[in-house]
Amino acid sequence: MKALIVEDDATLRGQIVQAFVDAGFVADSAADGREGEYLGATETYDVAILDLGLPRMDGIEVLTRWRGQGLTLPVLILTARGEWADKVRGFRAGADDYVLKPFRMEEVVMRAQTLLRRAAGHAHNIVAAGALTLDSHTALITLDGMPLRLTPFETRLLRYLILHAGRVVSRTELSEHMYDAAADRDFKSLEVVIGRLRRKIGAGRLETLRGEGYRLLSKEPA
Repeated sequence: MKALIVEDDATLRGQIVQAFVDAGFVADSAADGREGEYLGATETYDVAILDLGLPRMDGIEVLTRWRGQGLTLPVLILTARGEWADKVRGFRAGADDYVLKPFRMEEVVMRAQTLLRRAAGHAHNIVAAGALTLDSHTALITLDGMPLRLTPFETRLLRYLILHAGRVVSRTELSEHMYDAAADRDFKSLEVVIGRLRRKIGAGRLETLRGEGYRLLSKEPA
């Protein structure tokens, strides 16, 4: 899963990025509105954390431009302003939720995870794909009730597949959501990780559709 953090305060930006990395995300960041607007428009993200009081372009303008371009990613706005009018402007521009500064990092991450789950069409924090279950708040993945031993990359990849179980996910889509903007996106390495996951969860649960991509079964294989 991939997050974009747009915050001008360097210390706070670093803390938010680290909190998302610790929660199993890949995280890109921007220090001003123009850079944030550009990254959001040119990269693929699962969620954006957007400060309203940004230099060069404020958060409302960034969000308005994203929505004007048809970007539907969930956006959580951060603001130190306590006036209701600012929150209303954020929601009217297309925000999905907001957090007032100061805040606890755990709350920002949990709210972002909730937005991701809802965007994928899941009402509860426990998401199941057959015998596989994902706790969207803790990122714990179990098989038949037993925690799986996964690397951080495997966890990130399987979490995305569980949230989108039953749907064909192309290699390009997976790579866009697994790597940060500066990373070299290697399809061969992705296939190696897919192979490892098959051995850990059972080959019949994860299909390869030649020329299309991968599909995690939403129910137990027959």
